[in-house]
Amino acid sequence: MTAAPTPETLRAPLVVEFPFTRSLGPVQSAFLTGLRERTLLGVRTTDGRVLVPPVEYDPVTAEEIRDLVEVAPSGTVTTWAWNPAPRRGQPLGHPFAWVLVRLDGADTALLHALDAPGGPDTVRTGMRVRVRWAPHRTGAITDIACFEPYDGAPHDDGVHAGTPQPRPHTGRFTDPVTGIVASARLDYTYSPGRAQTGYLHALADRRAVGERCPSCRKVYVPPRGACPTCGVATTEQVEVGPRGTVTTYCIVNIKAKNLDIEVPYVYAHIALDGADLALHGRIGGIPYDQVRMGLRVEPVWTEGSRYPDHYRPTGEPDADYDTYKELL
Repeated sequence: MTAAPTPETLRAPLVVEFPFTRSLGPVQSAFLTGLRERTLLGVRTTDGRVLVPPVEYDPVTAEEIRDLVEVAPSGTVTTWAWNPAPRRGQPLGHPFAWVLVRLDGADTALLHALDAPGGPDTVRTGMRVRVRWAPHRTGAITDIACFEPYDGAPHDDGVHAGTPQPRPHTGRFTDPVTGIVASARLDYTYSPGRAQTGYLHALADRRAVGERCPSCRKVYVPPRGACPTCGVATTEQVEVGPRGTVTTYCIVNIKAKNLDIEVPYVYAHIALDGADLALHGRIGGIPYDQVRMGLRVEPVWTEGSRYPDHYRPTGEPDADYDTYKELL
């Protein structure tokens, strides 16, 4: 069948977020613990350069580096970019500048935020800045709340006065930070395009619609707008299913955050009748250990849902392997 063109391409805001946990080696542990103690540490390479933030291996020679040194909390802006609209989780809630700051005693620059109440006209390459420490520090880069403009002489902080040279440091602290958990987050607007927009609109009417390749005649569900085999555009819409066949599956034993489904449960690839590509869906209405390849299933919709909640057995005999072996 050929359907009318989709009148409107869908768009929706999406967020991908997950916690990232990592352990710290001796260099990164010392650096983050130092931030908690209001101490800025770098490493000295064999050729005498001081790298801040520190790394464990020389980026030029790949040699291991363990020579920790302390640098000053003041420095010079080497380059900058104005951020007029801060986003969630950024260092400051009002407009600020992203800056690369070469701390006094360092040969490389540290990326952070500069609080510039006077706006972008007050920021310039070469301006002097210093660290503004967070009032509550835990051993993270956020222990530096931001940088702020600084009119004092180099190292005029009562600790580093009189010399721009970095000072050797043991890297030993009480209760060192040995691991961190950082939240990785991506906010973006997603548009599924013409083909998938038509597929989603059809799902709202409890129909599954794919597109047929004009060359190989395969029907792809969900459609992508082009045949992945032939590389030609697909426009002919074809309604498939609603029933299908389980081609392969996995048993999920780990409960996902914010997902109200008891484990174990089964997620499967399902080849809808008339489709040449399997989609995935959850299998319900049957014990997880009775799900099998070839099982015939049908969609189950919940009130107001735009897509099937899960698929359940139809009661039909299992499909013969030869009917779906090309869809594994």
